Amino acid sequence: MKRIFASFIVAMAVAGASAQGLTLDSCRSMALRNNKQMGIERLKIEQASYQRKQAQAAYKPSIDFAGTYMHTGRNISLVDINSLIPSQFLNTATGNFDFVLDPSTGLGFSLDGKMVNGVAQKVKDALTFDTKNVFAAGILVTQPIYMGGKIKAMNQITQYAEQIAQQLHDRAAEDIIYNVDQAYWLVVSLKSKEKLAESFLQLVTNLDNDVKKMLDQGVATRSVLLNVDVKVNEANVALTKVKNGLVLSRMALAQLCGLPLDSPMILADEERTDLGAEIYPSTIDMAQVLERRHDYNALELGAKVFDEKAKVARSEMLPTIAAVGSVFTSNPHVYNGFKKEFGFNYAIGAVVKIPLWHWGGLSNKYKAAVVDAKIKRLEIEEIKEKIELQVNQANFKYQEAYKTYEMTKSNLAKADENLRVAQLGFKEGMATSDDVLTAQTAWLQAHSEKIDAEIDLMMCDVYLSKVTGNLKY
Repeated sequence: MKRIFASFIVAMAVAGASAQGLTLDSCRSMALRNNKQMGIERLKIEQASYQRKQAQAAYKPSIDFAGTYMHTGRNISLVDINSLIPSQFLNTATGNFDFVLDPSTGLGFSLDGKMVNGVAQKVKDALTFDTKNVFAAGILVTQPIYMGGKIKAMNQITQYAEQIAQQLHDRAAEDIIYNVDQAYWLVVSLKSKEKLAESFLQLVTNLDNDVKKMLDQGVATRSVLLNVDVKVNEANVALTKVKNGLVLSRMALAQLCGLPLDSPMILADEERTDLGAEIYPSTIDMAQVLERRHDYNALELGAKVFDEKAKVARSEMLPTIAAVGSVFTSNPHVYNGFKKEFGFNYAIGAVVKIPLWHWGGLSNKYKAAVVDAKIKRLEIEEIKEKIELQVNQANFKYQEAYKTYEMTKSNLAKADENLRVAQLGFKEGMATSDDVLTAQTAWLQAHSEKIDAEIDLMMCDVYLSKVTGNLKY
C-alpha cells in the first residue's frame, strides 16, 4: 500500500512538473536519483569507507578471547604402582624397612618386622590426577610496534581506494548526465521537426488546394496535381515518422530518469525557437582539464596505490615487532598442587620476527611490485596524451558545429525569402507549381538543417564540457 501511495505521489509530481515543462536540470536530478548504477557507486564509496576504518584499526591493540573444554576417558597417573616395590631392602639408621607382600592388601611396608599396610597405594593416589574434565580460557592482547611500514601503507591504500571510489562515482554521474542530455535534446529536436513537418504539410496542402482550383478552372493539368499530391503524401509519411520517433524518444528519456515509460513528459525547451549558443575560446588549459577529469584523477590515485603495494612487499623483508600480553585460567590447575578449581595467571612479552633467507623470494616480490608501479605510470602518460587529443578533437568539433549553425541561420533566411517570392510569383502567374515545390523543399531542408545544426551544437557543447571536466551536476 505504501509503495502504491509513493508511486502515486511521484506520478503527481511528474505530472505537475510536466504541465510547466521539465527542465534539463530536473531530468538530470531524477536520473541521478533513480539510476541503479549510481546506487552501486554510492555503495562502493561506503564499502571503501569501511575498509579504510578497518585498516586504521591495525594501529590499535587487538584483544582476543579463547576458551576450551576437553573430556578424557582416563585420569593421569605419574607413577606405576609396581615401581613402588624395590628389589632390595632399604636400610636406615633408625631401623630396617622391608617391602613384603601382605595377603590382605597385596603390598605393605615392614618396619623391624611390623607391617604398615596401604602405604604404596596412598603414594599412587597422591600422584594420580583427575583430568577427565578440563577447562581452559585466556585473553590475549597484541599491540603492533613495528611492522616494517606495512600498516601505514595499507592505510594509505584504503584512503586512496576511498578517493578512487568517489572519483568513479562522479565519473558515473557525468556519464548519466551526458546520456540524459542526449535524450533531452533529441526530444527537443524531434519536437521541432514535428512542428516543421506540420508546417511543411500545411504548405503543400495549401498548394494542393490551389492547384485543384486551377484544375477546375482549366489553367492547370492533371499531372501537376498528381505531382503535388505525391508531395502531400510524402509530407504525411514524414510527419508520421517524426511523431513516432518523438514518442520513442520521450520513452527513452523517461527510462533514463527512472520514470514509467508512459509518463507525460513535456520539456521546457520544446517551444523555444532558438536555443542560443556562444563560441568558446579555441585554446584550452590542459593542466586544468587533467585536474578536473575524474577518470584521470582515479588513474593517478591508482598509481599511488601501486606505490603503496610496493611498500607492503618491502615490509615483508623488514623485521616486525609486537608486544603481547595474556591472562589465562584453567580448571584443574597446578599452581599450588593439583586442585579442581580455576587458577589464574598472566604473561607479558614481545614477539620479534626477522626474515633471514628466502632464496630471493621476498626481494623479487618487491621488485615485481616496483615494476607494476612503473607500468602504471607509463600507462597514465599514454592516457594523458589520449585525453589531450580527445579534448582538442571535441574543441574542433564544437568550433565546426558553431560555424555550421551560423551558416544554417543564414541559409534559413534565404530559404524563407525564396519561398515567399515563389509563392507570390505563383499567385501572380509568374511561377509554376514546380517552382513552388522546389522552394518549399529548399525551405524544409534549410529549417531541418538549422534544427540539426542547433541540436548538434548543444551536444558538442555537452561533450566538450564532459571531456574538459566542466560538466556540473
